[in-house]
Amino acid sequence: MLLRRLAAAFVAAVAIAGVQVAGAAPASAAPRVLYYDASQAQEFVAVVNQGAQIWNSRATNVRLEPVPAGRTPNIRVYADNGWPRAQTTSLGNGRVWMGRQAVNQGYHPPRIAAHELGHILGLPDRRTGLCADLMSGSSAPISCTNSYPNARELAQVEANFRTSVATAPQTYVWQPALS
Repeated sequence: MLLRRLAAAFVAAVAIAGVQVAGAAPASAAPRVLYYDASQAQEFVAVVNQGAQIWNSRATNVRLEPVPAGRTPNIRVYADNGWPRAQTTSLGNGRVWMGRQAVNQGYHPPRIAAHELGHILGLPDRRTGLCADLMSGSSAPISCTNSYPNARELAQVEANFRTSVATAPQTYVWQPALS
């Protein structure tokens, strides 16, 4: 009986001190914040903001926020006349180009933005051709307007930022497969 009381008192004292006790539920960590700079995205600034909000509405372990003054961004977003693409330097860091070529062909700009940001969040292209797969990119029909990650894609991003996995630099291009 005395041993139980001592054990209960110890657990209570540790809990009051804020120390995690084995077997207790883990405290939820604050999401990792990634800052993006869309100031050079020209006509795509609003679409890039929309792509960031799409990820913010789903993911809990990472948030994409516009870069505050005086801070270096994790992600720089540009506009050009080529294909949309992303170049990662590490997980959560890199560059995105919102290429006009895909938009001119009719691809949905919010889907492009969310897809390219998905690469920065650690997702590869998965050319499944399915509109439900955000990372299927240009392999999905031009008529596809789904801009949200599916459950598997979201789970991968959550895992990436739960454990901060290391990723090698990559370049991804939103270009249809050649026939």
